[in-house]
Amino acid sequence: MAQGVGRTIWEFLDERFLITELLGFAKKKTVPEHGRSFWYFFGGICLFLTGLQVATGGLLLLYYTPQVDAAHESIQFIMGGVKFGWLIRSVHSWTANILIAMLFVHMFSTFFLKAYRKPRELTWVTGFLLLVLFMAFGFSGYLLPWNELSYFATRVGTDIAGSLPLIGPWLKTVILGGPEVGQATLSRFYWFHVALLPVVALAIVAIHVLLVQTLGMSKPIGERGKREIPFFPDFIYKDALGWTLILVLVGVLCVFLPWEVGTKADPLASTPIGIKPEWYFTFMFSTLKIIPAHILSLEGEKLAILGFMVGGLLWLLVPFLDRRAGRGQRSPLFTWVGLALAAYIVVMTVLTYTVPKL
Repeated sequence: MAQGVGRTIWEFLDERFLITELLGFAKKKTVPEHGRSFWYFFGGICLFLTGLQVATGGLLLLYYTPQVDAAHESIQFIMGGVKFGWLIRSVHSWTANILIAMLFVHMFSTFFLKAYRKPRELTWVTGFLLLVLFMAFGFSGYLLPWNELSYFATRVGTDIAGSLPLIGPWLKTVILGGPEVGQATLSRFYWFHVALLPVVALAIVAIHVLLVQTLGMSKPIGERGKREIPFFPDFIYKDALGWTLILVLVGVLCVFLPWEVGTKADPLASTPIGIKPEWYFTFMFSTLKIIPAHILSLEGEKLAILGFMVGGLLWLLVPFLDRRAGRGQRSPLFTWVGLALAAYIVVMTVLTYTVPKL
């Protein structure tokens, strides 16, 4: 009897979701096996961390109150009054930071393996857009605890946005919802964080995963090995091992370094000395701090911001600019540019935390 009911349910679901065909596709799909196959696993790790973000974020929504006079208190209640609330919030915060770090690693590994070459140009484009989106997630979510650090870091970040040529003042007003960080800002950041950004991210993640599954994983240029392993179950088992290791790391961090609540923000207080944005913005933040006030009669800060925008656009268009990679040839110029960019990000981030004046 039970077997008959189970078979009926399976046939019902299989007919509507094409489960048999999907499993057949997974069994036929293969993944290249070579000396640099290790880098393939970072994409799966990013997807796994994204799932953790969605799950823990949904649980936090049950208790969070997006009001300036209650936001900080609701975080305190989550950390101290909700059973395992401290763990859920710590997992959410730590995985957010680890996710962005893994996205950077995944992006640069894809770049140096030239995996963006034809026909995978759109895989690169959607991947870069996801990095930008998750950094926006980080920026919007940073204000939600309404503590001193997040409040003044948001002021610094929106002041930088206000320095953009032509559209800066308008953009700052749109982000803040007014002249200063306040209730309108918190409301906007909250809805960006839980509604607008998730919808856009979900669509781009779906496109990115679809492209990876249909086009497969790229072999490095010059790789002659023909060994391939089945995507299911061999590659998935190895991917799951990476997820387990990351989960263990997150658990250790949450137990020994639970995410702090901080002091409630006081808009009337003066900006604390040495205030900094989240670590993944510090390379840009430090650049703006050390750049000369004027360069060839132009404002240095605005010139730097314009440089970041142009640089980001060029990085987005790398698959279309690197013609040699498209022909299956190595392009030393682009490799050196990638190395210089990676070194710049690392060095400027380290300097932010080691040089007091920054």
